[in-house]
Amino acid sequence: MTNVPEVRFTRSGDVDLAYQVVGEGPIDILAMIGWVSHLEVLWELAECRRFIERLAGMGRVALFDKRGLGLSDRPPHVGNTEEMVPDALAVMDAVGMERAAIVGWVDAAAIAVTVAARHPDRVSALVLGEVLASSTADDEHPWALDPVPIGAIADVIEDGLWGQGILLPLVAPSVADDERIAGWWRKLERMSATPSMAANLLRRSVAIDIRPLLPRVAAPTLLLHRKDSSLIPAQGMRWMAGQLEQARYVEVPGDETPGFLGDVDRLMDEVEEFLLGTRVGAAVDRRVATVLFSDVVGSTERAASVGDRAWSGLLETHRAEARRLLARYGGREMSTAGDGFLIVFDGPTSAIQCALALCEASRQAGLEVRVGLHSGEIVFEANDVVGMAVHIGARVAALASPGQVVVSQTVRDMVIGSRFEFDPLGRHVLKGVPGEWEIFRVA
Repeated sequence: MTNVPEVRFTRSGDVDLAYQVVGEGPIDILAMIGWVSHLEVLWELAECRRFIERLAGMGRVALFDKRGLGLSDRPPHVGNTEEMVPDALAVMDAVGMERAAIVGWVDAAAIAVTVAARHPDRVSALVLGEVLASSTADDEHPWALDPVPIGAIADVIEDGLWGQGILLPLVAPSVADDERIAGWWRKLERMSATPSMAANLLRRSVAIDIRPLLPRVAAPTLLLHRKDSSLIPAQGMRWMAGQLEQARYVEVPGDETPGFLGDVDRLMDEVEEFLLGTRVGAAVDRRVATVLFSDVVGSTERAASVGDRAWSGLLETHRAEARRLLARYGGREMSTAGDGFLIVFDGPTSAIQCALALCEASRQAGLEVRVGLHSGEIVFEANDVVGMAVHIGARVAALASPGQVVVSQTVRDMVIGSRFEFDPLGRHVLKGVPGEWEIFRVA
């Protein structure tokens, strides 16, 4: 179980924002998971904790209480969506996130879209839950939130019913009778906002229109909808997905509007597949390790020039030497595809030593190999490994020239202060991987 991370503060303009950081991995994630929030109370419900822990299994996660909520400053007036954009960027800057996948539900999803449209260089992907491009209906967009009951609820909240949990049957009817969840929800209401702030936030939810921003969103986007939710029309979410350049719309069972209620694992499996490229679920063997990919350069041409029998002999000699070296340096052979290897090491130092020795031994045998290394969290499945770190390692290896050992910035940073020297090869976009990656050659 993850310990509750320390709450820290940063400033956006004249507003202090409370944030937490949890997890590590190949991607950065900025999460705005609730309409209202309190960073310490969120961890008190098992389902909400599970939601955060699943995200933290995918990367480094920054959570924050929006202005007016929780442990952040509570100015007298609720901020609009545009005013929230500098707040999101301020938290990213405080954590040191140059680019991040932004996760947002309901009104926070509109903030995520606005950040992606205004600052595309800061957003690698979007995960949006229960969101409409416009909260009001018109001829172009006939799907909307019903302003009449929402306005009525806002009025009674402001008149003294805040903290009584009256919203829970509306946003999650299937769990509204569970006193464990209902008691936590009442506490979340009391701790997250004043009655007037909560009422104004609710009124603001029916005054959102981000349709003009959609053509400017280039980041890959996942839209998630629980198919029995009574608040958000599925047709409106499908329409929004159709307006985005790279969007995937997914429905999952359930009637809960908040992502952190209900079957959290079912929902987060979809997020994991979208962000990491794999759907490995919750109960798996995850470890931080270093992956080494090697490939013999020009193998087809070499086989044609020396003949099949001679080439088979050369290849067997290469494989035997590679296995001797990986045993020497503590590597674990996971697969042999053609004339290349996928080897896993517990740490980057032994992986780099093995890679350099493999290049030298191959050169002496009359072969040229290229090798790529990356460190990150990988998933062990029987005799195989999967996960985004494995994908990144393969993409890094593809950038190597004959005789080169190239590494990701992650590997370089992990061995700073060692005897290794690195030459920068610039920033690269790795196919299927969010963001840009700085690559280095081991000198």
